[in-house]
Amino acid sequence: MAALPPYHASVAPVTAAQLGPSWHAGCPVGPAQLRRLFVSYVGLDGRAHRGQLIVSRAVAADVVRVFRVLYNARFPVHRMRPVSVYGANDSRSAAADNTSAFNCRYAVAAGPKRWSAHAYGEAIDINTVENPYLEGGRVLPPAGNAYRDRSRYRPGMAVRGGVLVRAFASVGWLWGGRWAATPDYQHFSRSGG
Repeated sequence: MAALPPYHASVAPVTAAQLGPSWHAGCPVGPAQLRRLFVSYVGLDGRAHRGQLIVSRAVAADVVRVFRVLYNARFPVHRMRPVSVYGANDSRSAAADNTSAFNCRYAVAAGPKRWSAHAYGEAIDINTVENPYLEGGRVLPPAGNAYRDRSRYRPGMAVRGGVLVRAFASVGWLWGGRWAATPDYQHFSRSGG
C-alpha cells in the first residue's frame, strides 16, 4: 500500500457569496458563524484528495480532528463538496454520494417543522449512498438500497464500533445510525439530532 502524503487541513472564513444558495436571510446562523474547511481525505480509489466542508466556527477544530483520524485510518470518502455545488439540493447531493455539512434547511424527520442540525453547521452526512437514511419504506438516496443490509460491511460504511463512528464519538458527536425508527447512517451531529 502506497504511503499517503501528510494530512492537511485549513480553516477559513466564508462569505455569503461562497455559501451560494445554501444560505439565505432568515437562516439560524450567518456566514460569520461558519467556517470553510479544506481537509485531506482518502477516496474510494485509495488515493489522497482534498475536499471542502462548511461547518460552524464552534466545531471546526473538532471536525479537523475527526478527518485526521479518518485519513490516517484510510477510511474512504467518495467525494466532499459543499452542498451549494448541488444548488443546495440535499437530494442531489445525496444522490452524488457527497459528504457535506452546512445547508440551511429544515429537518427531514416527521413532526413539527424545525431547523436541521445542518442549518447550524453542526452536522455532517458522510458517504450518503453507502450510509442511507431509512424512513418508513423509503431509502434516501434510492441508490443506498444496495447498502440497506448493514450486516455486510463494504468500504465507506458507518457501522457500530467502526472507525467512522468512533472518530466522531471521540469529539462528542452522535451517530444517526443509532435511531431505531428512522436510522440515518450517514448523519453525525454535535447535538445528536
